[in-house]
Amino acid sequence: MINIEDKKQCCGCSACVQRCPKQCIVMKEDEEGFLYPVVDKDVCIDCNLCEQVCPVLRQREEREPLDVYAAFNKNEEVRMQSSSGGVFTALAESIIKEGGVVFGARFNEDWEVVHDYVETVEGLSAFRGSKYVQSRIGCTFSQAEQFLKQGRKVLFSGTPCQIAGLKLFLRKEYENLLSVDFICHGVPSPGVWRQYLNEFIAHQGNKKNSVFSPSKPIVLNSIRDISRIEFRNKRLGWKKYSFALTLSVPDGHGAKNTVLLSEPYNKNIFMKGFLADLYLRPSCYACPSKCLKSGSDVTIGDYWGIQNVKPEIDDDKGICCTIVNTSKGVSHVSRIDMDKVISSYKEVFQGNPALIKSALLSDKRSEFYKHYPNKFVQFISRETRLPIDIQCKMWIYNLLLNLKLVK
Repeated sequence: MINIEDKKQCCGCSACVQRCPKQCIVMKEDEEGFLYPVVDKDVCIDCNLCEQVCPVLRQREEREPLDVYAAFNKNEEVRMQSSSGGVFTALAESIIKEGGVVFGARFNEDWEVVHDYVETVEGLSAFRGSKYVQSRIGCTFSQAEQFLKQGRKVLFSGTPCQIAGLKLFLRKEYENLLSVDFICHGVPSPGVWRQYLNEFIAHQGNKKNSVFSPSKPIVLNSIRDISRIEFRNKRLGWKKYSFALTLSVPDGHGAKNTVLLSEPYNKNIFMKGFLADLYLRPSCYACPSKCLKSGSDVTIGDYWGIQNVKPEIDDDKGICCTIVNTSKGVSHVSRIDMDKVISSYKEVFQGNPALIKSALLSDKRSEFYKHYPNKFVQFISRETRLPIDIQCKMWIYNLLLNLKLVK
């Protein structure tokens, strides 16, 4: 029986919920905004299937990749809509064109992050772009299993711990499954994300404040007024990405106005808290799936530091590191149409320590949750503010950089 005594022992993959034959396990949100399994002991038959599919209890061995590439999608539009190089879309399109199904994370109508599947190339757009929130897996492991048993090809993408949970849930290898995970720093709290959006709505549209367009003020009343959210907008470039919201709100005359609100990632409150590790899931500080232990066929991510190892292909539009872990992955990557340059695991790790290392537990995390949910915005603003001497050094450096006096 699953019994969570230490919250670091649960990554929230929901494999136990979906494998339980008595359906006596449900996911419930805790005070930090994360979901954890709760067992109805009166119904449980102690079959231990839940423990057998737990990626924390059943960790795989560390692996070395077969191939590593720096790559990007040849379709410029897809590449610019993607967080890094658009390799996920290239892989997914190949599966769809063979009559397959693709699973990934998308926003629902309330801007929560959920896992879902699509069967069309057009539907893949919902999965593009990073979502810095832990997704709700729901019943997608079970859905993927049904498609696999029907003989259809399936691409399942997710965090390393989600892929590890899927592999254990399936209990066998399927040749028609392509599993894709990504280099994961850690997953932020869905509860904090929800509260952030509520704070944004209250601040921007509480009838006293308004969002300004070039012509007239637009009052923001509801979360449904948000038409698009991008954690990694490339308007200022791939390396200087922005957090952007597109609003579509009534103008009072039956029409809609569209307004783009954009902040550099190091100015946005939610992103600052995420990058400071203030509200990652407890298991992220002791991740069970580092060092390619998830069992995925392909691992993708931003090729941070590409300007140091492959400067000739760095155009600041996004480069994806593509780490191929299995012979099945080699077969799929070799067939997709993308620009790629051979690289190495060591080169990727230089700019992506999250491949191997878990996030460090911030000594401010517990303090953050003392201020959550009422004053967490003020707390993040205060605790992530750089000392004035560091701010001055950064300002001088950026000035010299713009004048091309330093590299």
